[in-house]
Amino acid sequence: MARYGMVIDTRKCVGCTDCVVACKTENQVPEGLNRDWIADDATGSFPTLHLEIRTERCNHCDSPPCVACCPTGASHVDPFGAIVLVTPEMCIGCKACLASCPYDARFVHPDGYADKCTFCIHRVKDGLDPACVSVCPTHCMTFGDLDDPNSEVNRQLASRPPHALMPAAGTEPRIFYLT
Repeated sequence: MARYGMVIDTRKCVGCTDCVVACKTENQVPEGLNRDWIADDATGSFPTLHLEIRTERCNHCDSPPCVACCPTGASHVDPFGAIVLVTPEMCIGCKACLASCPYDARFVHPDGYADKCTFCIHRVKDGLDPACVSVCPTHCMTFGDLDDPNSEVNRQLASRPPHALMPAAGTEPRIFYLT
């Protein structure tokens, strides 16, 4: 099986939010809530400043604390692509997964269950990219199998030094940013 991940080239991301709109539309995310979002991070001091614009979402971690803390098993790692998912019917809305996620990637759906990015597993199973990747006008996102040494995500990772968000959290995220 695959182990899906995403590489985001921060030199190409312009913060247009097309990925956010595509996700909301594809997954019928309720108004006022988001499965992905745009973040910017300014570092340095004048005159040497660096601005990183990036799209963020669930990191589909290899060691997901949200899965470990779920009392019902609603949060789980799907065998198809090792994608972290939530089974709404099993979720009791206790919010333990929200508290355990260092990336603030989950929210409580108005229907009472924890919700988050699914890498559009329904699209991926049909051989398509996640909605966010498919609409990006700058093509800053690459999605694929991290275990396939010949995959485009691995070619991207080899092209420039990548970084992940909060590596000290020990979650082993599968979203990587090229700076």
